[in-house]
Order: sequence, then C-alpha cells, then structure tokens
Amino acid sequence: MKSTCVIVTVSLLLLFGVTTAFAQDHSMSFFITSVGMGKGGDLGGLEGADAHCQKLAESAGAGDRTWRAYLSTEEKDKRGVFARQRIGIGPWYNARNELIASDLDDLHISPNIFKRTALDEKGRPVKGRYDKPNEHDILTGTQVDGTPYWPDDKDHTCNNWTSSGEGSAQVGHHDRHGGGNTSWNSAHPSRGCSQEALGLTGGAGLLYCFAAD
Repeated sequence: MKSTCVIVTVSLLLLFGVTTAFAQDHSMSFFITSVGMGKGGDLGGLEGADAHCQKLAESAGAGDRTWRAYLSTEEKDKRGVFARQRIGIGPWYNARNELIASDLDDLHISPNIFKRTALDEKGRPVKGRYDKPNEHDILTGTQVDGTPYWPDDKDHTCNNWTSSGEGSAQVGHHDRHGGGNTSWNSAHPSRGCSQEALGLTGGAGLLYCFAAD
C-alpha cells in the first residue's frame, strides 16, 4: 500500500513538474527589430521580412523558433494575407520575460505593448515620440483587428512590401503616443515608401516580430 502511494505521489509530482515547466516558459517570443532593412517599405515581400526577423532572433540567441513579421498584404478584388494569422496563437513575451499578450484576442484588444515593454531583440527600448529621432512608427499594413484592408484605391502595404518609392504603408505606434492615436498596430499611413518618407512620419522601417511556434 505504501509503495503504491509513493508511486502515485512521484507520478503526480513528475506530471506537475512537467506541466509547471511548460507553463513557465517565458522566453522571448516578441520583439521590435532593432534596425530596419534600409530600403524603406521594400522588405522583399513577406519572405524578406520574416527572414529579417529570423536573423535578428538568431543574433539574440532565439533562432530555434520560427519568427514571423506582423504584416498584412493586399490583393485585388479580395482580402489579402492577415497579419494576425501569421504569428501563432500566443502567449508572447518580450526579452525581459514580460507578458505581452496571452492570445490573439488579448493582443488585438488590450495588449501590454507600450514603450516600456515593446523592446527590441536585445531587450533595449525603441525610440518613441519624445526621443530623437522619433522611431515609433512600426510597419504593419493592417487594420486594428489585424486584418488587411479591403481592396480600394489606396496602398496600405507599399505594394505588398516591395516598394521603396511610390505608395504608402499603414503603421502603428509602439509607444502608444502621437496624434491622439494610441493604436500599436494601425495609427496612420506613412508619407511614402522610401526610407526618407518613413522617417518624415516618425519611423525607421522597423517591424514587430513574433514567434509563431
């Protein structure tokens, strides 16, 4: 009887230990890129943007995960790629192991994304509205709910992230400040798609990166 109790107790402890270890995995699964790609809104499409996230994650010792850029695309006469469908289901943590959002609903309704928490891959703060230069514009090309814009006459994605000239990109404010708009993912359009144009509205071509696995 005693041996049976011991076996059951040990089994429960092992099970609890595994469950606890899994639940307490707060390793980095979200960051803002410390640098842009240098070509304005031309990111080499979604593949180029994802590769940029992956490269920076690897430089920070987190390359064992699949990283995706939080970006939507547009398609003629139909909806494009949804940013919210590219990044997994959460939860996501920053480089300081702080919870950013528990799931997709949390991320798009009340995320813990502010200047203090929206860190780059090295755990450093990203320049905001009151810094010089202001780099709080983060490329997204998406609406507030993480979906792409319906087909219209406007460009919201710098020609699906291939243009560094004509067009525009929807951006969010990682510091939740500026122009009375506190949206982290859909604050306003950029003035253009060149690196210079992105800078004129307070950006540097930075991206949100999420671990999708």
